[in-house]
Amino acid sequence: MMLRIDRIGFAIFATLAVLGYVGGVLAADEERFEISSIKAIRPTLVDTITALQQRDLARAKAAFADYDSGWNGIEVYVNSRSKDLYRVLELEFQPRITKALDGPNPDISEVLADVQAMLVKLDEAISMFAGAAPLNPLYDDVARLRIVRAHLREVTPALKAGNLSKARKSFEAFEDGWFNIEDFVRAKSLDAYVAIETGMVQIEQALLTPDQPDVPAVTSLVNGVMNQYNAVVTEVQKEARTAR
Repeated sequence: MMLRIDRIGFAIFATLAVLGYVGGVLAADEERFEISSIKAIRPTLVDTITALQQRDLARAKAAFADYDSGWNGIEVYVNSRSKDLYRVLELEFQPRITKALDGPNPDISEVLADVQAMLVKLDEAISMFAGAAPLNPLYDDVARLRIVRAHLREVTPALKAGNLSKARKSFEAFEDGWFNIEDFVRAKSLDAYVAIETGMVQIEQALLTPDQPDVPAVTSLVNGVMNQYNAVVTEVQKEARTAR
């Protein structure tokens, strides 16, 4: 299993990619982070639609779970831009589709119609926001924090479901993303930064090394890191709303 130190090289490249650099060259037509981030979750809905068309419920459920995770990272943009679109996406389509996919015998044609309609609404949001003036840059900071956090949020549900491979993969993705935002967190709160770094080392030792990790212990460690991380997210969200 690849440990944190072995991924530093990849994380450096990922950081440069996020900043828009490849080989030191900045893309001239780089898209606004808000728009590229929302577009990045679109393929998960397309995958859900494809899986439903193929009547592959397991794949559809996994793809929609990926959408849910990605949505948690960027929903701050939608909520700030359009309460109506946020309500439709977050409070109407998402719970209805999730409930149907989790049910014992979902009506595939009905779920498919909902996901297709949801994709139309997401595209509407992308088009609307792309033509609008940029939000305060603090919203990008919030989104970056939430996008990275989304992977950590996946760990505990995966452990509870007995999916150790998913839990490890999600934690590794969180670690890789952490390299991109750790300096920002450290600037906001040194105490939170130290607590998160310490907790991540402990999680890595408990989750990635043993063949059969102590699930309650790992869950407790993840919750501890999450609490510290959430405090930073909450602070930056307050600053963003105040600065509007």
